[in-house]
Amino acid sequence: MKEKELLTAGLEKTKGFAQEFKEFISRGNVVDMAVGVIIGTSFTAIVNSLVKDVMMPFIGWLMGGINFTDLRWIFSPASGDVPEAALYYGNFIQKIVDFLIVAFVVFCMVKLLSVLRRKRKVEEAEAVPETPAEPEIPEDVRLLTEIRDLLQEKKTEN
Repeated sequence: MKEKELLTAGLEKTKGFAQEFKEFISRGNVVDMAVGVIIGTSFTAIVNSLVKDVMMPFIGWLMGGINFTDLRWIFSPASGDVPEAALYYGNFIQKIVDFLIVAFVVFCMVKLLSVLRRKRKVEEAEAVPETPAEPEIPEDVRLLTEIRDLLQEKKTEN
């Protein structure tokens, strides 16, 4: 009997866990994050192409045809089946340049979005005229006003 109760409790816990996972996945934040990752991956490919195919050849040309990825210090040249031992500092420089370009592009995009949001808020604020809120009447003044109105009604009745 106890085995059956333990099995039932285990299934309920599994069901609860599965239900919690389902709720977690179906939340808007997780979906938004997934969309962000997918778009970010695509954006990364675009920026990488910009850096590798457009900017770096131009920078290399400005520096006299230097390809950063070819820059290295050779400790021992290759001989036979033994590859060369070298420090590839050019790749490191390339990655730094890539990072700076990506950071600059992201900065420009965030700046543009910020300007567009501010512009839209200003347009919305101008489109909807703000109606002034009625001043709140203190309780004693409201009561005195009611008493005055009641006295005036009694006077007109007589």
